[in-house]
Amino acid sequence: MTYHGAVKVGGTPDVRELAHLVITKIAVGPMNNNAYLLRCRATDEQLLIDAAADAPVLLESIGDRLATVVTTHRHQDHWNALADVVRATGARTAAGRIDAEGIPVPTELPLDDGDTLRVGEVSLTARHLVGHTPGAIVLLYDDPQGHPHLFTGDCLFPGGVGNTWGDPAAFRSLFHDVSTKLFDPLPDETWVYPGHGDDTTLGAERPHLPEWESRGW
Repeated sequence: MTYHGAVKVGGTPDVRELAHLVITKIAVGPMNNNAYLLRCRATDEQLLIDAAADAPVLLESIGDRLATVVTTHRHQDHWNALADVVRATGARTAAGRIDAEGIPVPTELPLDDGDTLRVGEVSLTARHLVGHTPGAIVLLYDDPQGHPHLFTGDCLFPGGVGNTWGDPAAFRSLFHDVSTKLFDPLPDETWVYPGHGDDTTLGAERPHLPEWESRGW
């Protein structure tokens, strides 16, 4: 099946099958959040990125063997279902260290820039980006048999970086971190899975970086 990444609340999740990892994208909640379920092919262990809303919908896809729930940042629309999912599965919680205090479910694994997080035999790298929130993280899976895959929360979308609410300093910080930690080291083929809406690639967005910097959002 061909993965397209265009999902709708109440619709069918989309599934991407890689050599070592299966990625399921699910749209949930009134703000059309994306939740991503990652499953290691070798062990069947699972990791969920953003238990955003609609716990029953998420749990239907999760089944069992959920080891970890990662919250990309402190905004409520990204953790509304976190307590229910953790209660049902016993999964440990992870989030950026600085944003952890703003998430009402205690964070068992605080993440710093460059930390490694495992799901079964698959390794993910956390990168800390400042601007949308003080402690937002994105997760990078550098597929050894393909291109990188980047789960960006609300830090990067098709068409621009995340909302910084008209704060010039916050925008400059987020633009700097997105540029230096994502666009500079990663190839154009890197697939971007955002916290809302459709997917994109770094190659599709790279030509627009000067425009984003000039407009300030």
